[in-house]
Amino acid sequence: MCFMKIGNYNIGQSYKPFIIAEMSGNHNQSIERALKIIEIAAKSGADAIKLQTYTADTLTINQRGGLFDIEDSTSLWAGRNLYELYQEAYTPWEWHDAMYKCAADNGIICFSTPFDDTAVDFLEKLDTPAHKIASFENNHHPLLKKVAKTGKPVIMSTGASTIANLDESVRVLRENGCNDLILLKCTSNYPATPENSNIRTIPHLKELFNCEVGLSDHTMGIGVPIAAVTMGATVIEKHFCLSRAEGGVDSAFSLEPDELKALVIETERAWQSLGVVQYGVQESEKKSLLFKRSIYVVKDIQAGELLTDKNIRVIRPGDGMQPKYYEGLLGKVAKINYTEGTPLTSY
Repeated sequence: MCFMKIGNYNIGQSYKPFIIAEMSGNHNQSIERALKIIEIAAKSGADAIKLQTYTADTLTINQRGGLFDIEDSTSLWAGRNLYELYQEAYTPWEWHDAMYKCAADNGIICFSTPFDDTAVDFLEKLDTPAHKIASFENNHHPLLKKVAKTGKPVIMSTGASTIANLDESVRVLRENGCNDLILLKCTSNYPATPENSNIRTIPHLKELFNCEVGLSDHTMGIGVPIAAVTMGATVIEKHFCLSRAEGGVDSAFSLEPDELKALVIETERAWQSLGVVQYGVQESEKKSLLFKRSIYVVKDIQAGELLTDKNIRVIRPGDGMQPKYYEGLLGKVAKINYTEGTPLTSY
Protein backbone atom coordinates (compact mmCIF):
# COMPACT_ATOMS: atom_id res chain seq x y z
CA MET A 1 0.00 0.00 0.00
CA CYS A 2 1.57 3.28 -1.13
CA PHE A 3 0.76 6.43 0.81
CA MET A 4 2.32 9.37 2.60
CA LYS A 5 1.40 11.24 5.75
CA ILE A 6 0.77 14.86 6.61
CA GLY A 7 0.24 15.11 10.32
CA ASN A 8 -2.11 12.28 11.26
CA TYR A 9 -3.61 12.04 7.78
CA ASN A 10 -2.77 9.26 5.33
CA ILE A 11 -2.79 10.39 1.71
CA GLY A 12 -3.03 7.90 -1.11
CA GLN A 13 -5.34 5.90 -3.34
CA SER A 14 -6.53 3.77 -0.41
CA TYR A 15 -7.73 6.79 1.56
CA LYS A 16 -10.46 9.34 1.00
CA PRO A 17 -9.33 12.58 -0.67
CA PHE A 18 -7.43 15.04 1.51
CA ILE A 19 -9.35 18.32 1.31
CA ILE A 20 -7.50 21.62 1.74
CA ALA A 21 -9.42 24.86 2.26
CA GLU A 22 -7.26 27.74 0.99
CA MET A 23 -7.85 30.94 2.96
CA SER A 24 -5.58 33.18 0.90
CA GLY A 25 -6.60 36.83 1.53
CA ASN A 26 -10.27 36.12 2.15
CA HIS A 27 -9.85 37.21 5.79
CA ASN A 28 -10.06 40.83 4.56
CA GLN A 29 -7.41 41.87 7.09
CA SER A 30 -9.52 40.76 10.08
CA ILE A 31 -8.05 38.16 12.42
CA GLU A 32 -11.52 37.49 13.80
CA ARG A 33 -12.66 36.65 10.28
CA ALA A 34 -9.55 34.51 9.72
CA LEU A 35 -10.27 32.45 12.83
CA LYS A 36 -13.91 32.11 11.83
CA ILE A 37 -12.87 30.83 8.40
CA ILE A 38 -10.79 28.13 10.13
CA GLU A 39 -13.64 27.13 12.44
CA ILE A 40 -16.18 26.92 9.63
CA ALA A 41 -13.79 25.07 7.32
CA ALA A 42 -13.37 22.46 10.04
CA LYS A 43 -17.13 22.19 10.58
CA SER A 44 -17.59 21.84 6.83
CA GLY A 45 -15.33 18.78 6.81
CA ALA A 46 -12.03 20.10 5.45
CA ASP A 47 -8.91 18.24 6.55
CA ALA A 48 -6.64 21.27 6.40
CA ILE A 49 -6.62 25.04 6.20
CA LYS A 50 -3.87 26.65 4.14
CA LEU A 51 -2.41 30.11 4.56
CA GLN A 52 0.03 32.19 2.52
CA THR A 53 3.09 33.59 4.26
CA TYR A 54 4.60 36.64 2.61
CA THR A 55 4.62 40.42 2.67
CA ALA A 56 4.34 42.75 -0.29
CA ASP A 57 8.04 43.51 0.16
CA THR A 58 9.09 39.84 0.04
CA LEU A 59 7.22 39.35 -3.21
CA THR A 60 7.91 42.49 -5.24
CA ILE A 61 8.78 46.18 -5.09
CA ASN A 62 6.43 49.13 -5.14
CA GLN A 63 6.74 50.17 -8.78
CA ARG A 64 4.36 51.36 -11.47
CA GLY A 65 4.48 50.61 -15.18
CA GLY A 66 5.10 47.51 -17.25
CA LEU A 67 4.26 44.20 -15.65
CA PHE A 68 4.13 45.77 -12.19
CA ASP A 69 0.64 46.97 -13.18
CA ILE A 70 -2.28 44.58 -13.69
CA GLU A 71 -3.68 45.90 -16.96
CA ASP A 72 -5.65 42.85 -18.11
CA SER A 73 -9.26 44.08 -18.09
CA THR A 74 -10.51 40.52 -17.53
CA SER A 75 -8.51 40.12 -14.32
CA LEU A 76 -10.24 40.25 -10.95
CA TRP A 77 -7.47 42.63 -9.89
CA ALA A 78 -7.30 44.93 -12.92
CA GLY A 79 -6.09 48.47 -12.25
CA ARG A 80 -3.83 47.68 -9.29
CA ASN A 81 -0.13 47.20 -9.18
CA LEU A 82 1.31 44.02 -7.70
CA TYR A 83 2.47 45.71 -4.50
CA GLU A 84 -1.02 47.04 -3.74
CA LEU A 85 -2.60 43.66 -4.37
CA TYR A 86 -0.18 41.84 -2.08
CA GLN A 87 -0.58 44.47 0.63
CA GLU A 88 -4.31 43.79 0.61
CA ALA A 89 -4.05 40.01 0.38
CA TYR A 90 -1.21 39.16 2.75
CA THR A 91 -1.80 37.46 6.07
CA PRO A 92 -0.04 39.27 8.94
CA TRP A 93 2.67 37.05 10.34
CA GLU A 94 1.71 37.87 13.90
CA TRP A 95 -1.62 36.10 13.28
CA HIS A 96 -0.06 32.77 12.36
CA ASP A 97 0.43 31.40 15.85
CA ALA A 98 -3.24 32.02 16.72
CA MET A 99 -4.38 30.50 13.44
CA TYR A 100 -2.30 27.35 13.89
CA LYS A 101 -3.69 27.01 17.41
CA CYS A 102 -7.26 27.60 16.21
CA ALA A 103 -6.85 24.85 13.61
CA ALA A 104 -5.52 22.42 16.21
CA ASP A 105 -8.39 23.28 18.56
CA ASN A 106 -10.83 22.52 15.74
CA GLY A 107 -9.21 19.25 14.74
CA ILE A 108 -7.71 20.19 11.37
CA ILE A 109 -4.21 20.76 10.06
CA CYS A 110 -2.85 24.24 9.37
CA PHE A 111 0.05 24.83 7.00
CA SER A 112 1.14 27.54 4.60
CA THR A 113 2.76 28.59 1.37
CA PRO A 114 6.08 30.33 2.09
CA PHE A 115 7.32 32.76 -0.54
CA ASP A 116 10.89 33.34 0.63
CA ASP A 117 13.52 31.99 3.01
CA THR A 118 12.38 34.11 5.93
CA ALA A 119 8.86 32.70 5.60
CA VAL A 120 10.21 29.14 5.65
CA ASP A 121 12.19 29.85 8.82
CA PHE A 122 9.14 31.48 10.40
CA LEU A 123 6.86 28.53 9.58
CA GLU A 124 9.43 26.04 10.85
CA LYS A 125 9.33 27.77 14.24
CA LEU A 126 5.60 27.02 14.26
CA ASP A 127 6.42 23.36 13.50
CA THR A 128 4.32 23.49 10.37
CA PRO A 129 3.47 19.94 9.22
CA ALA A 130 4.05 20.64 5.50
CA HIS A 131 5.01 23.33 3.02
CA LYS A 132 3.13 24.35 -0.12
CA ILE A 133 4.83 25.72 -3.22
CA ALA A 134 2.62 27.95 -5.36
CA SER A 135 2.60 27.61 -9.15
CA PHE A 136 4.26 30.99 -9.58
CA GLU A 137 7.06 29.94 -7.22
CA ASN A 138 7.78 26.48 -8.62
CA ASN A 139 10.71 27.83 -10.65
CA HIS A 140 12.22 29.51 -7.55
CA HIS A 141 14.97 26.93 -7.03
CA PRO A 142 16.55 28.63 -4.00
CA LEU A 143 13.16 28.50 -2.26
CA LEU A 144 12.66 24.87 -3.30
CA LYS A 145 16.01 23.93 -1.81
CA LYS A 146 15.19 25.71 1.44
CA VAL A 147 11.82 23.97 1.75
CA ALA A 148 13.18 20.56 0.80
CA LYS A 149 15.89 20.74 3.46
CA THR A 150 13.25 21.01 6.19
CA GLY A 151 12.39 17.36 5.56
CA LYS A 152 8.69 18.19 5.68
CA PRO A 153 6.20 16.98 3.04
CA VAL A 154 5.99 19.35 0.09
CA ILE A 155 2.86 20.04 -1.96
CA MET A 156 3.68 21.83 -5.22
CA SER A 157 1.26 23.29 -7.77
CA THR A 158 2.09 22.86 -11.43
CA GLY A 159 0.32 25.81 -13.10
CA ALA A 160 1.97 27.67 -16.01
CA SER A 161 4.78 25.10 -16.22
CA THR A 162 6.22 22.87 -18.92
CA ILE A 163 7.19 19.26 -18.24
CA ALA A 164 10.82 20.35 -18.42
CA ASN A 165 10.19 23.05 -15.79
CA LEU A 166 8.49 20.55 -13.51
CA ASP A 167 11.21 17.95 -13.99
CA GLU A 168 13.83 20.49 -12.91
CA SER A 169 11.79 21.54 -9.88
CA VAL A 170 11.08 17.98 -8.76
CA ARG A 171 14.78 17.11 -9.10
CA VAL A 172 15.74 20.13 -6.98
CA LEU A 173 13.29 19.09 -4.27
CA ARG A 174 14.33 15.44 -4.22
CA GLU A 175 18.06 16.14 -4.40
CA ASN A 176 17.75 18.40 -1.36
CA GLY A 177 15.91 16.03 0.93
CA CYS A 178 12.25 16.02 -0.07
CA ASN A 179 11.02 12.44 0.26
CA ASP A 180 7.30 13.15 0.46
CA LEU A 181 6.02 15.08 -2.54
CA ILE A 182 2.53 15.82 -3.84
CA LEU A 183 2.04 17.57 -7.18
CA LEU A 184 -1.21 19.45 -7.79
CA LYS A 185 -2.52 19.84 -11.33
CA CYS A 186 -3.33 23.52 -11.53
CA THR A 187 -4.55 25.98 -14.13
CA SER A 188 -3.33 29.45 -13.23
CA ASN A 189 -6.42 31.39 -14.25
CA TYR A 190 -8.56 33.18 -11.69
CA PRO A 191 -11.18 31.88 -12.10
CA ALA A 192 -10.33 28.93 -14.33
CA THR A 193 -12.86 27.13 -16.49
CA PRO A 194 -13.65 23.42 -16.73
CA GLU A 195 -12.54 23.53 -20.37
CA ASN A 196 -8.99 24.52 -19.46
CA SER A 197 -8.67 22.25 -16.41
CA ASN A 198 -7.39 19.22 -18.38
CA ILE A 199 -7.62 16.79 -15.48
CA ARG A 200 -6.59 13.86 -17.68
CA THR A 201 -3.11 15.18 -16.88
CA ILE A 202 -3.43 13.81 -13.33
CA PRO A 203 -2.59 10.13 -14.00
CA HIS A 204 0.11 11.23 -16.43
CA LEU A 205 1.74 13.39 -13.73
CA LYS A 206 1.61 10.48 -11.31
CA GLU A 207 3.29 8.18 -13.80
CA LEU A 208 5.95 10.73 -14.76
CA PHE A 209 7.01 11.71 -11.25
CA ASN A 210 6.01 8.68 -9.19
CA CYS A 211 4.29 10.67 -6.46
CA GLU A 212 0.84 11.46 -5.16
CA VAL A 213 -1.06 13.88 -7.40
CA GLY A 214 -4.03 16.12 -6.69
CA LEU A 215 -5.77 19.22 -7.96
CA SER A 216 -5.48 22.87 -7.04
CA ASP A 217 -8.75 24.10 -8.50
CA HIS A 218 -9.79 27.64 -9.37
CA THR A 219 -13.03 26.81 -11.19
CA MET A 220 -16.45 27.69 -9.88
CA GLY A 221 -18.32 24.90 -8.11
CA ILE A 222 -17.29 21.35 -7.28
CA GLY A 223 -17.74 19.42 -10.53
CA VAL A 224 -14.10 19.57 -11.61
CA PRO A 225 -12.60 18.34 -8.31
CA ILE A 226 -15.12 15.47 -8.15
CA ALA A 227 -14.08 14.45 -11.65
CA ALA A 228 -10.42 14.82 -10.65
CA VAL A 229 -10.87 12.19 -7.93
CA THR A 230 -12.05 9.72 -10.58
CA MET A 231 -8.79 10.45 -12.42
CA GLY A 232 -6.76 9.55 -9.34
CA ALA A 233 -6.45 12.84 -7.44
CA THR A 234 -5.77 12.16 -3.76
CA VAL A 235 -5.63 15.83 -2.69
CA ILE A 236 -8.07 18.63 -3.52
CA GLU A 237 -7.29 22.28 -2.77
CA LYS A 238 -10.05 24.88 -3.12
CA HIS A 239 -10.19 28.53 -2.07
CA PHE A 240 -12.67 29.09 0.74
CA CYS A 241 -14.56 32.08 2.12
CA LEU A 242 -17.46 32.65 4.48
CA SER A 243 -19.48 34.50 1.85
CA ARG A 244 -18.67 35.56 -1.71
CA ALA A 245 -21.08 38.46 -1.32
CA GLU A 246 -18.93 39.92 1.45
CA GLY A 247 -15.93 40.11 -0.85
CA GLY A 248 -12.29 39.18 -0.51
CA VAL A 249 -9.43 39.14 -2.99
CA ASP A 250 -10.18 35.53 -4.02
CA SER A 251 -13.83 35.33 -3.03
CA ALA A 252 -15.12 35.27 -6.63
CA PHE A 253 -13.77 31.73 -7.14
CA SER A 254 -13.96 30.52 -3.53
CA LEU A 255 -16.37 28.00 -2.07
CA GLU A 256 -18.85 28.96 0.61
CA PRO A 257 -19.48 26.66 3.61
CA ASP A 258 -22.35 24.65 2.13
CA GLU A 259 -20.35 24.13 -1.05
CA LEU A 260 -17.31 22.96 0.91
CA LYS A 261 -19.51 20.46 2.76
CA ALA A 262 -20.80 19.20 -0.57
CA LEU A 263 -17.24 18.95 -1.91
CA VAL A 264 -16.16 16.83 1.06
CA ILE A 265 -19.15 14.51 0.71
CA GLU A 266 -19.11 14.14 -3.06
CA THR A 267 -15.35 13.68 -3.48
CA GLU A 268 -15.49 10.91 -0.89
CA ARG A 269 -18.36 9.31 -2.79
CA ALA A 270 -16.39 9.58 -6.02
CA TRP A 271 -13.41 7.91 -4.31
CA GLN A 272 -15.61 5.16 -2.87
CA SER A 273 -17.03 4.47 -6.32
CA LEU A 274 -13.62 3.73 -7.87
CA GLY A 275 -13.26 0.27 -6.33
CA VAL A 276 -11.57 -2.34 -8.51
CA VAL A 277 -12.07 -3.80 -11.97
CA GLN A 278 -15.12 -5.96 -11.32
CA TYR A 279 -17.31 -8.31 -13.36
CA GLY A 280 -19.72 -11.02 -12.27
CA VAL A 281 -22.33 -10.90 -9.55
CA GLN A 282 -21.34 -9.04 -6.39
CA GLU A 283 -22.59 -10.26 -3.02
CA SER A 284 -24.69 -7.12 -2.74
CA GLU A 285 -26.36 -7.91 -6.10
CA LYS A 286 -27.39 -11.51 -5.42
CA LYS A 287 -30.91 -10.63 -4.29
CA SER A 288 -31.34 -8.57 -7.44
CA LEU A 289 -30.81 -11.65 -9.62
CA LEU A 290 -34.47 -12.46 -8.93
CA PHE A 291 -35.46 -9.42 -10.94
CA LYS A 292 -33.70 -10.43 -14.11
CA ARG A 293 -35.87 -11.98 -16.82
CA SER A 294 -36.56 -15.67 -17.22
CA ILE A 295 -39.01 -17.98 -18.99
CA TYR A 296 -42.46 -18.16 -17.39
CA VAL A 297 -45.71 -19.93 -18.15
CA VAL A 298 -48.28 -17.21 -18.91
CA LYS A 299 -51.22 -19.48 -19.77
CA ASP A 300 -52.15 -22.95 -18.49
CA ILE A 301 -50.54 -25.67 -20.61
CA GLN A 302 -51.68 -29.28 -20.82
CA ALA A 303 -49.32 -32.17 -21.47
CA GLY A 304 -49.12 -32.70 -25.23
CA GLU A 305 -49.68 -29.02 -26.12
CA LEU A 306 -47.10 -27.06 -28.05
CA LEU A 307 -45.07 -24.36 -26.30
CA THR A 308 -45.81 -21.08 -28.10
CA ASP A 309 -45.31 -17.36 -27.66
CA LYS A 310 -48.86 -17.28 -26.30
CA ASN A 311 -48.25 -19.60 -23.35
CA ILE A 312 -44.62 -18.94 -22.47
CA ARG A 313 -42.84 -15.60 -22.33
CA VAL A 314 -39.61 -13.99 -21.15
CA ILE A 315 -40.67 -11.87 -18.17
CA ARG A 316 -39.61 -10.89 -14.69
CA PRO A 317 -38.89 -12.40 -12.11
CA GLY A 318 -35.75 -14.41 -12.75
CA ASP A 319 -36.22 -17.83 -11.21
CA GLY A 320 -37.09 -19.66 -14.45
CA MET A 321 -34.92 -20.89 -17.29
CA GLN A 322 -32.64 -18.27 -18.80
CA PRO A 323 -34.00 -16.32 -21.80
CA LYS A 324 -31.34 -17.78 -24.09
CA TYR A 325 -33.37 -21.02 -24.17
CA TYR A 326 -36.65 -19.36 -25.19
CA GLU A 327 -36.41 -19.63 -28.95
CA GLY A 328 -35.37 -23.27 -28.74
CA LEU A 329 -38.44 -24.12 -26.65
CA LEU A 330 -40.98 -22.70 -29.05
CA GLY A 331 -42.71 -25.53 -30.92
CA LYS A 332 -41.73 -28.19 -28.39
CA VAL A 333 -44.42 -30.48 -27.00
CA ALA A 334 -45.18 -30.06 -23.28
CA LYS A 335 -44.41 -33.27 -21.38
CA ILE A 336 -46.41 -32.32 -18.27
CA ASN A 337 -49.10 -29.88 -17.21
CA TYR A 338 -47.96 -26.32 -16.43
CA THR A 339 -49.93 -23.71 -14.46
CA GLU A 340 -50.03 -20.05 -15.45
CA GLY A 341 -47.65 -17.93 -13.37
CA THR A 342 -45.09 -20.66 -12.69
CA PRO A 343 -41.46 -20.50 -13.85
CA LEU A 344 -40.41 -22.91 -16.54
CA THR A 345 -37.44 -24.44 -14.78
CA SER A 346 -36.67 -27.44 -16.98
CA TYR A 347 -37.78 -29.19 -20.11
